[in-house]
Amino acid sequence: MKPTIESDGRPVAELRQAVKRYGPVTAVASIDFAVRPGEVVALLGPNGAGKTTAVQLLLGLVRPSAGEARLFGRDPRSPAARVRAGAMLQIAKVPETLKVKEHLHLISSYYPQPLPEGEVIAAAGLAGLEDRLFGKLSGGQRQRVLFALALCGNPDLLFLDEPTVGLDVESRRVFWGGIEEKAAQGRSVLLTTHYLEEADALADRIVLINRGRIVAEGTPAEIKARAAGRKVRCRTALRLEEVAALTGVHGARRDGELTELFVADAEPVIRELLRRDPGLAALEVRGADLEEAFLALTGAKEKEEKEEVAA
Repeated sequence: MKPTIESDGRPVAELRQAVKRYGPVTAVASIDFAVRPGEVVALLGPNGAGKTTAVQLLLGLVRPSAGEARLFGRDPRSPAARVRAGAMLQIAKVPETLKVKEHLHLISSYYPQPLPEGEVIAAAGLAGLEDRLFGKLSGGQRQRVLFALALCGNPDLLFLDEPTVGLDVESRRVFWGGIEEKAAQGRSVLLTTHYLEEADALADRIVLINRGRIVAEGTPAEIKARAAGRKVRCRTALRLEEVAALTGVHGARRDGELTELFVADAEPVIRELLRRDPGLAALEVRGADLEEAFLALTGAKEKEEKEEVAA
């Protein structure tokens, strides 16, 4: 079992009935969410689902409109809480005229017990880049520097907001190794990502958020089991809206000339498809992976909301 930083097992980060509104828009709608000691949590959702807002609430960058955010049991704006967290955010701005090692020295100086520079460089894959100006780095190299800066304070909790966007496969593997190393040390990691295979490989627990609400939570295996268990692919003359409305269909999308449906039980859905479209062709049925579970669960939630409005 992995060692843990918080021996009492209390959450290292928590939202309690948290709401965040921006004028008439509700970005986060009364959610309960927690990161426990020593676990990697992937916060997933479509664009605009509320992921980044949830992270900002936990970091104290924005205040909840209602409810509460806690970081190590404290107000997230508390210096005692912030010094124990590291963050790699999409909104980060880093001066381009400083060298990599200068950035590392500067950020490390803010912490009472920073991680040794050699360990930071090794974890982020920055060997050989220490004397390069940040402004002269490639996109992938810049991402690795931002990851290194998040590690400088030797954090007990690491926030990673879309850390591998735009990286090649090799660079993403470096990130994965760094995350796995921190988790093995008992550190907690909160990860947002659009790469669902990344969440599947790294996360102990996945929290799926859509339109500011949590729609599913569990291990990757549990999420895949909870979602539509089968994917049906076919060529049909039926409209996408028509197949999406069929009983037992939790989600549907077009993939070129083919239609994909995410279902719990394939046989009754296929029978109904054939009844409505005798010309149905290119039929294929297989198990759903995490990406398909994601689409099914978010699609199912949107379908429920539309039905409630119509009622």
